Amino acid sequence: MNSPEGVQTSLAAAITLGLERGRFNEGVRLTGLNLLLTYEDGCKGSCSYCGLSRQREAAEQTFIRVKWPTYSLEEVLSHAKEVTGQIRRVCVGMLTHRQCLEDARMVIRRFREETDLKISALITPTLFNEPGELAALRDAGADRMAVAVDAATPELFERHRGRGIGGPHRWEQYWQVLDWGVAVFGPGMAGVHLVVGLGETEEEMIRTIQSAHDRGSVTHLFSFFPEEGSALADWPQPPLGQYRRVQLARYLVDEGLGHLRDMRFNARGQLTDFGRAVGEIIARGVPFMTSGCPDETGTVACNRPYGNERPSERFRNFPYRPSAEEAVAIEGELWADLEPDYASRVI
Repeated sequence: MNSPEGVQTSLAAAITLGLERGRFNEGVRLTGLNLLLTYEDGCKGSCSYCGLSRQREAAEQTFIRVKWPTYSLEEVLSHAKEVTGQIRRVCVGMLTHRQCLEDARMVIRRFREETDLKISALITPTLFNEPGELAALRDAGADRMAVAVDAATPELFERHRGRGIGGPHRWEQYWQVLDWGVAVFGPGMAGVHLVVGLGETEEEMIRTIQSAHDRGSVTHLFSFFPEEGSALADWPQPPLGQYRRVQLARYLVDEGLGHLRDMRFNARGQLTDFGRAVGEIIARGVPFMTSGCPDETGTVACNRPYGNERPSERFRNFPYRPSAEEAVAIEGELWADLEPDYASRVI
């Protein structure tokens, strides 16, 4: 079933909508509905880490390690209306496919007309030629947009998403379209997805986070997790300490509480000093929650439980505010993989 008649949704969303059987761990609830447009001939991208890559070889079609079943748009809309007290935002995601521009507008418009949900558009910049195409998504009903740049440097982007992997995407176009998004949707209403662990240093990742902030964008952080059958199937996850440090730095930059110029890094590009006291901020736990589009109160709605880890593993992105006990554990994780002289610099 091709879009717009059909859409894919995450397994977590399908369970929440009552379309699949399953349950979450205690205390975990999905609050954002993630959708993907879908086509019989698939995505035309070949990103090295992606479950949707046209070059992926796997026995079962998955994305972010789990099934993304396809349902009719009518069925998803019907079930979404029944859980609007829990689901507070829907994100309509594009593939790299020529039909996506028209079909995304149609799906967004249906959700605007038939639900009270806030709507985000996760776009593929390769498909866009001018700002008016973004304005059409806004006019259809999206109040926010995001661009999945993923890689922190032009070289890594080229290697994992562009010519190095036979893909159609170009670094410069992604950032150009992000700038259009800030102009069309407004400062703070355009987001950048970034994936920690594709080969960058912490300094490189935080520099890109700062650049996105300086352009008027917010950043949404993910931790790399290998997809079976992808080109990076054997690539390791980043150490938890590395991810925690980038999470905290991202929070400081996005909230205007810190700046790259005040941070310090060692010879390996690891963050060793945030440039300010962070103990109270760590204790609140908020920097380690999922970073995503918010609801009408400003609370993150797109909380993506288990989007970065298995249910049996430690949360990398907490889908809820960490408890005091969890915050203490996070502070220990923050410096765990640094050399002893750096690990002692807890501030």
